[in-house]
Amino acid sequence: MVNLSSATKPIRYGFLLLPNASMADFAIATEVLTRANQLAEKKCYEFLPLSLDGHSVALSNGLRMPVDLPLAHAPKLDVLVVLADEVGIDVAADELARAIGSQLGEHTILAGINCGSYWLARAGLLSGHRATIHWHEISRLSDEFPDVIVSSNLFEIDGNRLTSTGGAATFDFMMALIGANQGQDFIAQLSEVFSMERLRPGTERQRIPLATRIGGSQPKLTEAVSLMEANIEEPLTTDDIAYYVGVSRRQLERLFKQYLGTVPSKYYLELRLNRARQLLQQTSKSIVQIGLACGFSSGPHFSSTYRSHFNITPREERAQHTQG
Repeated sequence: MVNLSSATKPIRYGFLLLPNASMADFAIATEVLTRANQLAEKKCYEFLPLSLDGHSVALSNGLRMPVDLPLAHAPKLDVLVVLADEVGIDVAADELARAIGSQLGEHTILAGINCGSYWLARAGLLSGHRATIHWHEISRLSDEFPDVIVSSNLFEIDGNRLTSTGGAATFDFMMALIGANQGQDFIAQLSEVFSMERLRPGTERQRIPLATRIGGSQPKLTEAVSLMEANIEEPLTTDDIAYYVGVSRRQLERLFKQYLGTVPSKYYLELRLNRARQLLQQTSKSIVQIGLACGFSSGPHFSSTYRSHFNITPREERAQHTQG
């Protein structure tokens, strides 16, 4: 991504609101910029709400958002962010491409939030780039645009092409952009302004519902995983899970192997370890407390299992997070 930290004037963001865009995504993104200006005690960032035709835009919550200008008439932007909440809206891809093209320069950063990624791809502006999108549309983006490298990460920064899954990830995404300009000490202070204990990196994956990943045709498997997720501190045995779900142990193992590529016990262990990693990064609980909360009988057992899976000890994990 082009570093804008040396800019001598405010970095100008333009937010292109497509029909039914998310008010939450727009509000989060602009609030982060506003609070950054307040913390810096100077105008580091400015932003313009834009539409394709210059008219107000009906957002996903039914409210109409007035805009400053049509995109084609906007002043030169440093960052152009396309906001969309749907892929089925009535937007002409060629018109979108022309409007965005009028703004693109050598150093222009182009971003898509939520389904904004899809519309950037429709405009031919993500070819050869890594990109992400809300989990609900991952398959569609991947199927329709094979030249786009689609991930399930929270956000992607690939040169001057940036994409985010939207929702809560919009906050993490905007904080990462500001961090690239202002540095981590500034971001630590800005996080305190928002009372945020932890910022998620872009490489963290979206939590995609199991039913979405495997389809709705395997309710027994979905029920088994739900039981595991509800019993982290006191793990059930594979036999217990099979009994509660109403299948034999062998049937349960076959379902896990066929649809998740693993056995129930290993899947369960990974759930518990991932939960432990989350607690190490997000809380101040002791390592022993976290181990017990995730179903491990002792601190040494937890530490050795954690290291075997993540190639790092719980203590090292916490130290890395604290330093970061």
